[in-house]
Amino acid sequence: MHQFPKRSILSATLKIAVGMTSLMTIFSGIASERMEFTGKAAFEQRFFISDPINPVQPDSQASIYLEPEWYSSWNDGDNSLLFKPFVRVDERDHQRSHVDIRELLWMKVGYDWELRAGVSKVFWGQTESQHLVDVINQTDTIEALDGEDKLGQPMVNVSFIRDWGTTSIFLLPYFRERTWASLQGRLRPGPKLLADDPIFESDQEKHHIDYALRWSHTLGDWDVGLSYFDGTSREPYLEPELRDDEVVLRPLYLQMSQVGVDVLSVWESWLFKFEGIYRENSRENFFALTGGFEYTQVGVFDSAIDLGWLMEYQYDERDILATTPGQNDLMFGTRIAFNDIEGTEILVAYVQDLDNSDSFSGFIEASARINDRFKWSLDAWFFNSEEPQEILYSFRKDDFVQLALEYYF
Repeated sequence: MHQFPKRSILSATLKIAVGMTSLMTIFSGIASERMEFTGKAAFEQRFFISDPINPVQPDSQASIYLEPEWYSSWNDGDNSLLFKPFVRVDERDHQRSHVDIRELLWMKVGYDWELRAGVSKVFWGQTESQHLVDVINQTDTIEALDGEDKLGQPMVNVSFIRDWGTTSIFLLPYFRERTWASLQGRLRPGPKLLADDPIFESDQEKHHIDYALRWSHTLGDWDVGLSYFDGTSREPYLEPELRDDEVVLRPLYLQMSQVGVDVLSVWESWLFKFEGIYRENSRENFFALTGGFEYTQVGVFDSAIDLGWLMEYQYDERDILATTPGQNDLMFGTRIAFNDIEGTEILVAYVQDLDNSDSFSGFIEASARINDRFKWSLDAWFFNSEEPQEILYSFRKDDFVQLALEYYF
């Protein structure tokens, strides 16, 4: 029976306790009109279906995580402070045992403007299968592969709210490296990845000051966003290098500029979604897009169940040289909402590479409440690829099912 590493548990617990104590000290000095303490904790168990490529990798993997949240506001809500740390302890992968500040944010609200400063998370985008325009926060890949989990990003953000739309300006003074599983972990892009030895194009490395702009507006049934980013790319290239007579991979973070557009249109039971980007860096310039629809059948067979049908097309003109799997792929999916007291939902999706019939992936997400405090969830992922140059090839043996029990407080 595998044991959780005691040093990791102790270290993580001490770090999070220090953070909690420090924040509560700050809160105690504020004439707070409102203070809330919420959050969640969970136990997760992963079961891998196939034997690993590397024999040191596990057949199963258990972990626990804690994500508390403090919120305080004063001056009639014009000022607020949010603190949201995250800590996970994994029994097998020391890299997955980590502590992060997802948010530590002060916000000031004016009549038609908002100011945010600290560490925060910002999401841009509309599509389900991938998020091309979402470039502010770094992806936390050791949490999940779908790009939904992000590291906290230090920033100063000011937004101006007008009748003709909301304009947001971001100043990003510090860069966060992408997280990777260790040699003893699964879902790792190659055994020879030197994750702790990245290459930066900028001489300032992590301290390069990035900036971004975004305009968003609702025009009738249309939600439209236009964005621009200039700075260190959150998406690294894996650069081959010869060391000690063997080829290793080092993450390479180039400087880039990106123009993005995202659109959501609602028409009766249809949602039409689109994201497109044009990106320039010192290595290549390219265009990529994701677009599709979601159609919902309400109350199928005279029941309370809503059934949604999803389809999205992914395109990247870099083709096989793309740093993401979706270069010419089609996603099919269905979303089932039972509309019951437990809030049961199921999402099933399948993504097929249109250039290679042997390259595909898919996932299942299901969850429901047990009571007011507990919730269960099930996640499953499967991958297939026979071509070593494809991204999915590294994960061809990493199909897994994950069960989780979550507690909300």
